[in-house]
Amino acid sequence: MNMYQNSIFEMLKNVVSSWQVIVVTVALVLYIYIVNYVARSYHRPRMIKKISFKRKPKPAADAVITDESNDSSNSNEDLGLEEAT
Repeated sequence: MNMYQNSIFEMLKNVVSSWQVIVVTVALVLYIYIVNYVARSYHRPRMIKKISFKRKPKPAADAVITDESNDSSNSNEDLGLEEAT
């Protein structure tokens, strides 16, 4: 068992230290870095909702308020309507 274990560790050491594995690992790390950089640059920033506690402005005290129900410009004669008898 010990003989097989030593040969497996020796084989893994040779595979990990080979130049092909090192080049592919570096290429993958650079590729993932570039993809994340591009994704972050095109990602829209979060919109932070700001709660506004502004109150509606009150009408001025000197403003004239007219009552439209007493306005005679909307009479039936002006609109061309006849009253039913």
